[in-house]
Order: sequence, then C-alpha cells, then structure tokens
Amino acid sequence: MHDADPVVAAKGLSVVRAGARVLDDLTFGMQAGNITGLIGPSGSGKTTLMRAVVGAQEIAHGTLDVLGLPAGSKRLRQRIGYVTQTPAVYPDLSALQNLRYFAAILGVNKAEVDHVLKIVDMQRIGKQLVGTMSGGQQARVSLAVALLGEPELLVLDEPTVGLDPVLRKHLWELFADLARQGRSLLVSSHVMDEAEQCSDLLLLRDGKILSFSSKQELLDKTHTANVHDAFLALAEGDR
Repeated sequence: MHDADPVVAAKGLSVVRAGARVLDDLTFGMQAGNITGLIGPSGSGKTTLMRAVVGAQEIAHGTLDVLGLPAGSKRLRQRIGYVTQTPAVYPDLSALQNLRYFAAILGVNKAEVDHVLKIVDMQRIGKQLVGTMSGGQQARVSLAVALLGEPELLVLDEPTVGLDPVLRKHLWELFADLARQGRSLLVSSHVMDEAEQCSDLLLLRDGKILSFSSKQELLDKTHTANVHDAFLALAEGDR
C-alpha cells in the first residue's frame, strides 16, 4: 500500500484455536504515523489479531513483525501500548496510584504520570478509586497507562465501546493528536462511523481480509460514499 517500512507486517498469518482457523492467511503492512482502523463485526478476528501484534497470541503459520522485530520480542514491551476491551487497571487503587505503579514497572519518570493524566483529562479525579469510576473514566485510565513511556505503537481494542458520543468524539480527537505527533495507532471497532476517522482501513470478516487500503482508496474501489456501504459491498461480493 505504501513504500515506507511498515510498523506491523504480516505475511501469511494464521491463528488456530480449538481446531478452528480464527485468522486465515493475513498479509498486510501497517504504516507509521497513521490511524489504522481494524474494522469488522464481532467474531471477525479483530481481538485475536491485536493479541498477536502485542505478542499475547500464538501464531500457527506465517510471520508477524512489529517495529522491525518478531511479534512478542522482549525488546518491544516498552515500545507498544495496549488497551484491552476490559480496562486492565486495579479498581482498589486510584487513577494516580495505578499510573505510579505501572510507571515504576516500566521505569518511567514520575513526571510523566501527571503528563498522561492530563492527556486523558483526568487530573481532577486522579485521586478517586478506579472502582468507583464510570466505564468511560476507567477506559481513560487504561489509555493513560498505555501512553506511559511514549510508545511508538498503540494497539487499542474497541477503546470507545459503551461510551457516550461526547466522550467518543473526545477520544478520537486525542487519537488524531497522537498520530500527528508521529505515533502509530491500530484501533479496532465494529462501529462503522468510527472507521470514517481512520486514514487506513483493514476490513476483516470471518478471519479473512476483505480489504486493506486507505479510506479513500476503499471508497473509490467500491464506488461508495461511506465505509459502511463499502464494507457491505465487499462482504456481499465475497459470498
């Protein structure tokens, strides 16, 4: 799709679980400094692919390189920020305590804790226990943890699911700011209107790639006006 070296490069990538092929022969190259939307319905393999990228999923066949190294390499741990669908933070600690704890593990300067708390706009309730926060607030704490250490690649699995429209808009503005700063983002969603926020799109269905291109290339190829219609055109043509 592009000429530059990809930050995530898959070649013939397959994942098998319980005898079923969850990802089937994926080949793509995700470029640096872009928001790449990983789009598809529930069960299409989005979470499995993200787990493979961060090194938490065994690969059956093919290769997967991340930032020039095999996925799962120890040297990648501080270069990737990962946000799971369920906030991976401690509910019996405050947002500030969670961040200080993870900063200590990563060897990150304490001053960065205040910085990421400000990025996600949580300074006013930083001392509140995470367990007493709303789902959206917990999601922002989890994102702040992922931002510690200024990772080059952010892998965000359904980061806006269940959030109100205003907060969703705020987070997508944040993602755009991070991309402008040179970060690379892989963001999954089953909500097609969120795909409109992405510069590049990887469309998955039943563990296979329907399309991987820029958003504009996708719309031009399918002669459609939005990603929702483009996805339907490809899915129906794939039957």
